[in-house]
Parts: sequence; C-alpha cells; structure tokens
Amino acid sequence: MIAIVDYGVGNLFSLSSSVRSLGAEVRVTRDAADLQIRDQSHKMAELRLTLCVGDDGVRLLPGVGAFADAMAKLEATGLVPVLREETQKKPLLGICLGMQLLFEKSCEYGEHRGLGLIPGEVCPLADDLTDPALKVPHIGWNAMDIVPGREDDPLFKYVKNGEYVYYVHSYYAKNCAASTLATSDYSIPVTGAVRQGLVYGTQFHPEKSGDTGLRLLKAFAEL
Repeated sequence: MIAIVDYGVGNLFSLSSSVRSLGAEVRVTRDAADLQIRDQSHKMAELRLTLCVGDDGVRLLPGVGAFADAMAKLEATGLVPVLREETQKKPLLGICLGMQLLFEKSCEYGEHRGLGLIPGEVCPLADDLTDPALKVPHIGWNAMDIVPGREDDPLFKYVKNGEYVYYVHSYYAKNCAASTLATSDYSIPVTGAVRQGLVYGTQFHPEKSGDTGLRLLKAFAEL
C-alpha cells in the first residue's frame, strides 16, 4: 500500500491516479498511522509536502511551497534520520520541491540546509537565465535531454531521449553535474533528473507528464 498525505493543496488526484495506474494500492489520508515507515513509530505533523511510503520500502517525496518551510516541517516529524538511513537500502524519488530537498542547501530567501543526500545546491532560476524574455516560474512542457552515458540508467527503462515532461518551478539544482541524469533547455541546461546511489529526483512532475511520466514512475517502482 502507498499512502499519500492529504494536506489540502497540491496534486493529490493526479499523483494518486498515476500511482494507481502502476497497479499499486493507494490511500489518500490525513491519518498519521497510515504513513508510518516500517518499524518506526514517529508521528507525522501535517506537511506542505507529501511523503508517500510503500510497504516495500520504495518512497516518493513530492513537495510544494517554500524550501525552508518544507524542510522545517519535515524535520519536525523526526523522519529525516529515517530517510537518510533507509535510502541506503531502498530507492527514494523526490519530485519538484521534493527533489530540491535532497540537496545540501537552497538559496531560496536566504541559505537553508537540505537533506544532504545529493551534493549540490538549489538556486534562483531567474538569476542564471540568458534569455530575458523567458518567464519565471518556468511552467510548461520541455524536452528531457538525457545526459550522454546515462541512457541506460534504470529510471529511463521505458523512456527515451527527447520525450517531453512538465515543469513548474522557480528554483533549480546546480553544481551537481556528477549526479545529473537529464536536463531540459530553458536558455540554460536546467537540471531535470538526478541520481546519487538509490536516491533519485526529478524537477519535473512525472504525474503531470502524461504517458512519459507514467512510464518513468513504472521504471522507478520496479527498482
């Protein structure tokens, strides 16, 4: 069973529909007991991010809102050490803000510490764009350019280079070339997908990326 926190905002319908399409049992809930990681009794505070926990240990960490606020609320649950420990054993996929939380720090309205699971930092997209006509936030479809040599990563088992994915973001990960799996062009290469060991992240939303996103989620679920 995969439990999804209903925190009153976000893309619960599209996320739960995507997970169900993989054949998984899904529960949308506000009940903390539904979200306990195996052998853990931590109580879950209501979050502005969603933590999905599969009973096989595969996890999804989407998120909405500001980095500092989300990180503070995640820390308040007591789950940060659990996530760090469990990612040594089972895969974790961070989505959008959830991906950003995986990095060492963010420069969103000051400097804030992240989970530190992937080397790198999260910075304002507007500061680095080379085309002043482009808007921030970056919203819409963009081609996913798989980094040469990373085409055989298991995350891309059912997708190919150049397929389109859907973004909604104002900040992006940088100084993370060693872990970058794919980018998308937005006058600069925007980090689209990353991996460090069993820790994966996508800046784009697989659950909003049509059939391409479903195939990517299917590949992750099979890890």
